[in-house]
Amino acid sequence: MKQHETTEKKIGENTFYIRPFPAFTAANISGELIAMLAPAVAGLAPLAMSASDSSAEPDIMNLDVASFSGAISGLSGDKVENLLKKLLTKHGNVSVETEDGVKRLDNDLANEIFCGSAQDMFILAVDVINVNFEGFFKKISGQFGLQKAQPKAVAMPLTNTAD
Repeated sequence: MKQHETTEKKIGENTFYIRPFPAFTAANISGELIAMLAPAVAGLAPLAMSASDSSAEPDIMNLDVASFSGAISGLSGDKVENLLKKLLTKHGNVSVETEDGVKRLDNDLANEIFCGSAQDMFILAVDVINVNFEGFFKKISGQFGLQKAQPKAVAMPLTNTAD
């Protein structure tokens, strides 16, 4: 059964095992993901488009910090924390290899593992999203014009090379 299949991810010194959410839990969390991330992506899209010239692809990484912070200013710490707990600990879908064997990730173990390296917690959350909502980031960025540009066909002029 899909719900019992695990995906192994190595982040830093830790090996995590991610299982998919039950269907209704996944639906609930997808709604929260969209509600939280859509305004940020919508705010970043015009900035990314203006940060790149017309011949290059939009590049979010070229944004200045002030523009970026303005686009994500609506994200509250409480909402981010609650979403991370839902993704990582609340539903028992993530386990981690410890010295004492594999254990389910709970809030206390997450605090121990991610203390001083919160960025790894976000990496794990993205992995959980990818296991549960394959292509989520591609699909949401496509809604705001951030998908990769398709190569355009170039018309070659017909010239007579015979002299």
